[in-house]
Amino acid sequence: MLDNLSKLITEQRNPNSIDIDIKSTEEILQIFHEEDRKALAAVEAESVSIAQGITLITEAFRRGGRLFYIGAGTSGRLGVLDASECPPTFSTSPSMVQGIIAGGDRALRRSVETAEDKPEVGAQALHDHDVTNQDVVVGIAGSGRTPYVLGALEEAHRIGAKTIFLCCTPPADSLRAVVDVFIVPLVGPEIITGSTRLKTGTATKLVLNMLTTVSMIQIGKVYNNLMVDIQVSNAKLINRGTRIIMEVAGTDYATAQTTLECAGGSVKTAIVMLVKRVNRMEAVTLLEKNDGFLRRVLEDTSCTGA
Repeated sequence: MLDNLSKLITEQRNPNSIDIDIKSTEEILQIFHEEDRKALAAVEAESVSIAQGITLITEAFRRGGRLFYIGAGTSGRLGVLDASECPPTFSTSPSMVQGIIAGGDRALRRSVETAEDKPEVGAQALHDHDVTNQDVVVGIAGSGRTPYVLGALEEAHRIGAKTIFLCCTPPADSLRAVVDVFIVPLVGPEIITGSTRLKTGTATKLVLNMLTTVSMIQIGKVYNNLMVDIQVSNAKLINRGTRIIMEVAGTDYATAQTTLECAGGSVKTAIVMLVKRVNRMEAVTLLEKNDGFLRRVLEDTSCTGA
């Protein structure tokens, strides 16, 4: 196993960062800029596969399924981070997108590296979260060989869930039997040998951003490029929501804020109330009839109130 590890791209030495310990701060930063551009290019090269993954996730959401990220170390933390951002950004239920990390929540702050070595623990984690054949499981492993993640992917396939594998080194051919979509941005050797929190982490974060954000757009969580499904749970978000209502409905701040309150804090509902001149219940009904797509409601000339 140690011999196999030494052959991984993520474990190779990067010729661009040789003697980095004797370079100036400015020279080191230039190395970072050069290497991070490689991460961006590697993600762009995987656009087709990323789109395939988004299709699987969008289809799952439309049938009431969920998205699960599962990983260890940096990969697991990034999955948990992306999942935790979905409820405040898109008003999703916390159960809709979930992040699972080897070692549990304590591994978010303190490394629990031994937890990643047991495939059966990864498999059990899916059962602990009641994963079904309606869901999508995204395994995240920069090295492409983390036992915890591979065990989870194999179990997800057995359950009947759709599977996506995000890694930054070519995965084993044997995984093709259990993975529906491979997303493999080849970022190359890290600046600090083996430190996958760097380019690998950057590429992983970029891909996760795309998977959830584009899927949310596809199910109507965004209007134009506006965050119309935010949870207005604090002063900043109330202000943002009010400004969005002002812009879409073409009204003043006071009217937008009052309508937002009447709409129970729902930006979408408030916009429909103002634009279509309907009450809250009528606005909710219109959104439900249009699967939550604000654009469909606003462009339908047959559903305007008196």
